[in-house]
Amino acid sequence: METQREKTHTCGTICLKYLLLLFNFLFLLAGGVVLVVGVWTLVEKSDYISLLNSSFYSVSAYILIAAGVIVIMTGIIGCCGTLKEMKSLLIVYLILLLCVFLLELIAGVLAYITYQDLDEELRQNLKGTMQQKYKQAGEESVTDAVDKLHQQFKCCGSHNSSDWMDNAWIQSPENDRVVPDSCCKSPSELCGIRDHPSNIYKVEGGCIMKLEEFILSQLYILSAVGIGIAFLQLVGMMFTCCLYRNLEEDPY
Repeated sequence: METQREKTHTCGTICLKYLLLLFNFLFLLAGGVVLVVGVWTLVEKSDYISLLNSSFYSVSAYILIAAGVIVIMTGIIGCCGTLKEMKSLLIVYLILLLCVFLLELIAGVLAYITYQDLDEELRQNLKGTMQQKYKQAGEESVTDAVDKLHQQFKCCGSHNSSDWMDNAWIQSPENDRVVPDSCCKSPSELCGIRDHPSNIYKVEGGCIMKLEEFILSQLYILSAVGIGIAFLQLVGMMFTCCLYRNLEEDPY
């Protein structure tokens, strides 16, 4: 009877080890994805940082990079603790999983609050930034960001193309354009002279609305990824507790 019980415990432990190893593999992949997304956000989307007074994009990117590194380290510790059946490492692993889970909840709340503040900031500051800094000396990053914004989201101006009437560069005597060339559907030198809807993005809507939609869609994606990782963590914590209990019962 005792031998049968020991075999049952051993089989249960082996099954839990493989399940936990599979979980850790998925967890490591998730950490790698988060890390890559963080680096990608920092490199590819950094152009828009200059259009905002806050450091939303850069801070978000660094948080994602840090989270990816922590998740990868946690997964490595979990693999070591599982393979070597070290109960002390499993406890550390369980605590780290719980900490990351709690941090995800806090980050989710902060992301929602930050989005509300960012939305208000966009409405208040984007028009002024375009009018005062576009094509001005020392503001090349703003100019590049605005041009990229026009082309990527197929928009012109903050609310509409008429916002450019108050721009200092547009009003300068040496300039013949009524909108920047990047507002044109087929950009070319001096194409911004004619502001007809067939030539520029005049009826497609302003860039504020398009940028808001983009940020909100990114928030939904991050929320879905976060929920998926959080579910994985709960499963991992359950497997870890079961394996720890089995190791307590198994003879050495």
